[in-house]
Amino acid sequence: MDDASRGTTDGIRGTAHGTAPVPLSVLDLVTVGKGSTASESLRTSVALAKLAERRGYHRHWVAEHHSMPGVASSSPAVILAHLAAHTERIRLGSGGVMLPNHAPLVIAEQFGTVEALAPGRVDLGLGRAPGTDGATAAALRRSDRLNEGADDFPQQLAELTRFLDDDFPDGHPYSRIHAVPGPVQGPAGRPPIWLLGSSGFSARLAGVLGLPFAFAHHFSAQNTIPALDLYRESFRPSAVLDAPYALIGVSALASGSEREARRQVLSGALSMVQLRTGRPGLVPTPEEAEAYRFSSMEQEFVDNWLVNIVHGTPDAVRDGLNDLQKRTGADELMITSHAHSGEERLRSYGLIADAYGLPA
Repeated sequence: MDDASRGTTDGIRGTAHGTAPVPLSVLDLVTVGKGSTASESLRTSVALAKLAERRGYHRHWVAEHHSMPGVASSSPAVILAHLAAHTERIRLGSGGVMLPNHAPLVIAEQFGTVEALAPGRVDLGLGRAPGTDGATAAALRRSDRLNEGADDFPQQLAELTRFLDDDFPDGHPYSRIHAVPGPVQGPAGRPPIWLLGSSGFSARLAGVLGLPFAFAHHFSAQNTIPALDLYRESFRPSAVLDAPYALIGVSALASGSEREARRQVLSGALSMVQLRTGRPGLVPTPEEAEAYRFSSMEQEFVDNWLVNIVHGTPDAVRDGLNDLQKRTGADELMITSHAHSGEERLRSYGLIADAYGLPA
């Protein structure tokens, strides 16, 4: 297991800009709203990566999801390769790749390729959840043994790291297999590994292995502080880190007024209601969300969901993010925006950058 902690420290610890207390980053779900297409949303992702790079955001990650019409990020490596062609400095990565869905060799090859396209600025964030429902996960894995994939995560992680480092010991069945591109092609580094989670399992594993940890506060807020505490308590210095480094994903949207921000986040909340009740689709418009008649149970879900979305005017969002950072002690905030339109998402990231005085 110690082998899974080997890697590079490059790019893990960012530098805060402007008045931000910690680095700010972007989590991109490639959201598809009603009236739009996946092609348009992917063009928005390119525009967002360029904006993030220009304004001083530290990294731009893409999350793996499947069988969700409103989320066009089923293939992070493909999207990251495209973003690499349109950016020069910003770190790009997966937030994350769901490792049990894939053979470790495939991930090593994919991210070795992305690293070759954008040397020194690629992150490999890994999760152990399927990123979808059970039936879709079974179709991805060609197996109905879903728990086996999650339970085998530490072993899959160790195998993936061996492929990335090209260092299976002599006599191992895979000792003559090389992930290409990879170290066998030259001295280029390989992407630093991050562990992602929404509970304690990955928090503890990241700590034991001395890896950076990213927690999904945006959909598991009640577990954020316990998981971060567990990560810090479990942390052992490694070749990667000499001290814990914890990033949290947070849903945030800034607009010109509190009312308009509320309209925009309500469409994302309705999208989640539809997903949770087995009706996944494209993200509804704000007008559709305002006209929708929520049941009492749905309204309770929406109210609880919106509590954990930092939204409002740019100054209010900045203050809310600062408060969250103080409460959690997070070393980095990764902002995701689930508004209906690409224009609103781009505007929000720009307004947040303005509120923090990030470079123009």
